[in-house]
Amino acid sequence: MQSRFFLGLICSTLMVLSIQSAKAEELRDYQAKDFSYLLNMKGCDQQMLKNHFILYQGYVAQTNLLLKNLAALRELGKERTLEYGALKRRLGWEFNGMRLHEWYFENLGGVGSPRMAPSLVLEIAKQFGSFNSWKQDFIATGMMRGIGWVVLYKDNLTGKMFNEWIQEHDVGNIMFANAILVMDVWEHAYMIQYGLNREEYISYFFAHIDWGVVEKRFNPGK
Repeated sequence: MQSRFFLGLICSTLMVLSIQSAKAEELRDYQAKDFSYLLNMKGCDQQMLKNHFILYQGYVAQTNLLLKNLAALRELGKERTLEYGALKRRLGWEFNGMRLHEWYFENLGGVGSPRMAPSLVLEIAKQFGSFNSWKQDFIATGMMRGIGWVVLYKDNLTGKMFNEWIQEHDVGNIMFANAILVMDVWEHAYMIQYGLNREEYISYFFAHIDWGVVEKRFNPGK
C-alpha cells in the first residue's frame, strides 16, 4: 500500500512539475498582437498592411526561436561557441524588429490630431521652438536615404527629446531613453501603395497617428 501511495505521489508531483514547466515555457514565449483593427484606416492598402502584419509575426516567431536555441546551447555548455555568439548577436535584431513594429502599429489608427497630446505638444514646442519645427525635423529624418525607423525619444536622465534614425532595427537606439513616437520607413511599409514617394507615405502616417497613445508614452502615469 505504501509503495502504491508513494508511486502515486511521485506521479502526481511529476505531473504538477510538467504543468508548471509548460506554463513557464508559455510565459517565456512572446505572442504576436492583433492589429487587424488598423485595416479600417481610411485610404490604407489593406493587402500592404496584411503583409506587414505577417512580417511582424515573423519577428515574434524568430525571437522565440532564438531564445529557445540559446537556452538549448546553454544546457549543452556551449555558451562560448561561435554558434552561440552568432545567435546572441542576432537576438537584438529580431527582438527590436518585434518591439518597433508593435510600437509603430500601436501609435497608428488615430485621426492625426496633436490636440490629443497636449502636454507632449507643449514640451515639443519648448524644446524645438514650435511643433511645426519638430515635425519638419521628424519628416527630414524620415526622408534620409536608407532603410530603418524614425523614433522620437525622450532621454530619461535629462528629459531632452531627439528625433533619431534607427538603422535597420538595432543601430542608433538611444540608451536610457523612451520611444515616444515610432515610424517605419522600410520599403515594405509604403512601396506597394506609394511607390518611391516616401514623403506622401509620411504625410499619410501623420494623418493617422493616435496621439492619445503617444501622449500616454510621454506621460505614462496619466
